[in-house]
This record gives sequence, C-alpha cells and structure tokens, in this order.
Amino acid sequence: MSGAGQQSVIDFLSRPGTYGVPGPVERLETHTAHVFLAGDRAYKLKKAVHFPYMDFSTVEKRRSFCEEELRLNRRTAPELYLEVRAVRRLPDGTLILGQEEGEALDWLVVMRRFDQSALFDAMAERGALTEPLMDGLADAVADLHEAAEPAPDRGGAPAFRGYVEGNAVELERAIGAVFEAGRVERVNEGCRAALKQVAGVLDARRSAGHVRRCHGDLHLRNICLIDDRPTLFDCIEFNDDFAFIDTLYDLSFLLMDLGYRGLHDYANRVLNRYLARTGYDGLAALPLMLACRAVIRAHVTARLVESLEGEKRERAAAEARAYLDLALSYLDPAQARLVAVGGLSGTGKSTLARGLAPALGAAPGAVVLRSDVIRKRLFGVAETETLPQEAYKPEVSRRVFAEIARLAAEVLAQGHAVIADAVYGEDWQRSGIAAVAGKAGVAFDGLWLEAAQRVLEERVDKRRGDASDATSAVVRAQAARIRPPAGWARVDAGGGRDAALAAARTALGMP
Repeated sequence: MSGAGQQSVIDFLSRPGTYGVPGPVERLETHTAHVFLAGDRAYKLKKAVHFPYMDFSTVEKRRSFCEEELRLNRRTAPELYLEVRAVRRLPDGTLILGQEEGEALDWLVVMRRFDQSALFDAMAERGALTEPLMDGLADAVADLHEAAEPAPDRGGAPAFRGYVEGNAVELERAIGAVFEAGRVERVNEGCRAALKQVAGVLDARRSAGHVRRCHGDLHLRNICLIDDRPTLFDCIEFNDDFAFIDTLYDLSFLLMDLGYRGLHDYANRVLNRYLARTGYDGLAALPLMLACRAVIRAHVTARLVESLEGEKRERAAAEARAYLDLALSYLDPAQARLVAVGGLSGTGKSTLARGLAPALGAAPGAVVLRSDVIRKRLFGVAETETLPQEAYKPEVSRRVFAEIARLAAEVLAQGHAVIADAVYGEDWQRSGIAAVAGKAGVAFDGLWLEAAQRVLEERVDKRRGDASDATSAVVRAQAARIRPPAGWARVDAGGGRDAALAAARTALGMP
C-alpha cells in the first residue's frame, strides 16, 4: 500500500466513531508516522515510506516493525506500549479496528495516551526539569544498557568510520545553502582525526561488551514523565545499525541535547550518575561521540531548510549552524585538570563540586568523585544508608582514598577533568591526591572550604537523604584536630552557595 493508498485508513482513523469513545480525534504527524489520539489511547500508523535507512513500504513490513516497536519499547515503557492492532476491511467494504476477520489493510501500535506537557523537551522549555529527575533519568538509561542484548559483531571503530564519512557527505551537500565550506571541512577533518586517536578505545569497548541493542534515539522528546518516573520510549526499531551501538554513544545523544539547550549542569549530573553505575572507561571517545551526535542534528535540520520558506527557513538554518558550532566545540575540548575540594563536614564540598563540574574540562564537564559515595559503594549499600562506625576506621579510609586516586588517574588519562570531594583532613590524603595530578601531568588545585563551626553543625544536623553520615559530633571532632592545608586556596563557605562558587571559580581562574 502506497502513501496515497493509506488515505482510506487515515480517514477511518480520523473519525471519532472508530474508537467508540466521546470527543474529537486529535492527529499528530511526523515524517514517518501518523498518530491519532482518542480517549486515553494513542494509535500510531507507520507511513508507507521507503528511505535508505528505513523501509515501511509494505503492509507486512509495517506489521513486523510494529511488533518490534512494541517488543523493544516494553523494555523501558511497558505501561505505555499496549498492543499491535490491525485496521481490517470486511467483505462489504466496511473498515473495522482490531477484529480477526477481514483483510488487514494496515497495522497500528496502540499506546497509553499521555499529556504532551510530560515530554522532557516540553519540561525543559518551561524549566520543569530537576536534579532528582536527572538522577532518575541516568538510572533509567543505565538500567536499559545493563539489560540490553550485546552485539560483539557490530560497533567499534568501523561503525564510527561509517558515521563520520556518512555525516561528511550530508554536511557537504548543504554547503552554500546552509553551511560555510570552511566550517564543514573543519568538522569533517576534526572527526576523522578524533576517530584515528580513539579507534583502539572503540574496538576495546566492543570487545568488552559495550556495544548493545540500545535506545538509538535518546533525546529529550523521546523521554516522558510517567507516574513520576522518567520513562524512555520510541526507540529505534527499524534499523539495526542505528540500534546496536556503543552504550556511551547512546547516552551521548541525551548529553548533547541537554548541552544544546544550555542545560550543562544537568548534562554533567546525568554523566556522573551514569558513570558511577557503569564505569569510567570510554571517556576518551566521548568528544567524538558528542560531535557525531551534534553533526547528525546539524545535517538533519539542514535538510528541513529545503522545504521551508521565510522566517521558518532562516530559523532552521540558524539551528543547523548552531549544531555545527557545537560539534566544533566538542572536537576542541579543554585540558584535563584535577581539583580537590576539602573542608570539614558541612562546608558544602559536594554542592560546590557539582557547581564547578559542568564548566571544568571537556564537555559535559568534570567527573566528580565523592568520598562518601565511594565509601558506600565499597560496602555495597545505598548512598543514603548509614554505615556503622567500623566503616570509618583508618584502614577503611585508606581503601576509600586509594579508590579515589585510582579512578581519578583513570579519568585523567582519558583527557577529562576530575573533582575529588573529601574532607582531606590528613596530610597523606592531601599529598596523595596531588601526586595523582603530578603523575598524570595535569594541573592540580586544592580548594579548602571553611565556615563557622556552629554553621557547620547546624547544616549536618539538618541533612536528609544525603550520602554523608557526618553529625555535629563529627564536626566538633574534626574542628579540634584538622587545620587548613598549606598551598590550598581558602574559600569562605559560610555565606551561601553562590558566593562560595564565585570565590572558587576565581581561585581556579575560571570565567
């Protein structure tokens, strides 16, 4: 059935009487589907289209891809994806929905309808995204990747070579109409150079099992809030080359989308939460992955320009060029560096570290290593579970700081910045973290946060749901024995987050 031949089905699905529910039928359209909203359901009809990367040209192919869409999206959104149903024609010519008898004219994915304002792109527009939602989102992505089907015969450097060269062709066809030739050449050569540098990393990740059946289209419009939970939906079902990819490349689309929208703090938070769950290898390839994602958005948006006129055309062209500029920024990352944030409990070390991280080093910012979180991880407990006193013995603390040093060295070696967040009350802890930077050949800065003791005691006693187990008694014990380290910049943390962050940025020479 051709696109024109689907018209009778489209007309049928546009009528309220089709569904047996009151109210009008709302209709949405994308370049690959018609979606009909009736009552509490959404009915998705795949268009009879055939592109080089997607073939929905026959009824049987559309049925097969509907079934795949249902199966794959139930991994992350079983409450949204309900069934596959047919539009059938009876012998008398009547069209019906979902019965067994009659000729199957086409197939639909039936979904639970949700409020479009619950889409994360809409929430981003109105400033409704939050840090807890980002934590939940990172966990949802990590859960998907951990359970996903591995594909050891796909991915690696050969796959990225295809991405880079395919992107180059698409960018070059838009030179003049949208892009300047010089900028396109810079992006293409930058991607090729980056790939050459990290080809071994990509192949090693494939061998380690990090190429899996991922989401494939992980941007904010394919994430929604369902029952107060970030929910991934509308994954790639129609092209295995787009779906069987490196897990970090899958995450990169989300990180790039957040960065493009100026939500750098959220991109950094998602990355840190995800890495804490999945490990820190592969970061060396992240600039290339982010650039590839930005380039794809650049040339896809450039293609839209051809079909637009006037102000819409200019807006789309500007958007395409902005994505290209973003790709260039990813290909020229800032230098790695190591910052240690120390101070007594309650000085706001973790808050400051999170505030500094998005603008430190390569996008989407520094990896934050927090001693409280690492200690809980070593004991295999949740971050907010209180540990017994035995977990704070000197021999345990040596394990914690050795793990911080190990992870910091691993991240720095891949070209990314690190913020190490701990009390750093002992000389061996301070010299140890500085030595990591020295061995890696990167700049080291120590920040020492301080505030009045009564302020610190009040802060720790008010804490709820935090990884730190410190109490006011712990603060008093620290204050009696710990002195500020020589050579570390001292930051007044008694006047609030913004003032402390501004002082810290000045001490680090950050704009």
